[in-house]
Amino acid sequence: QADLVESGGGTVQAGGSLRLSCVVSGNTVSRNCMGWFRQAPGKEREGVAVIYVGRVTSYGEAVKGRFSIAQDDSQNTVFLTMSNLKPEDTAMYYCAARGGNWEDCSRRRQADFDDWGQGTQVTVAS
Repeated sequence: QADLVESGGGTVQAGGSLRLSCVVSGNTVSRNCMGWFRQAPGKEREGVAVIYVGRVTSYGEAVKGRFSIAQDDSQNTVFLTMSNLKPEDTAMYYCAARGGNWEDCSRRRQADFDDWGQGTQVTVAS
């Protein structure tokens, strides 16, 4: 099992930027797929972005061109850089990890991820 700790959330004006961090520790050998998910009040948790073996990425349609996921193995950290933020990006953001192949990873299905962090809140003010 991998342990995940998110940070970097906060309140930002629409059009602004934030960078979220997820520090990974514990048993990470089999966790070759890392993802960011978000959940707004009253909505289902959705897959925002995933990164496979530290380099292959996939994004949800709502964030393409605005969000970027990256992995720094020297820091055991996965980043989510968010720009041109919109009020509809307001949510709790979670980091998650799983094993498997690229096809499975790219589906960004929360039920398939094994390890989860506690989340970090992002609020975008209009």
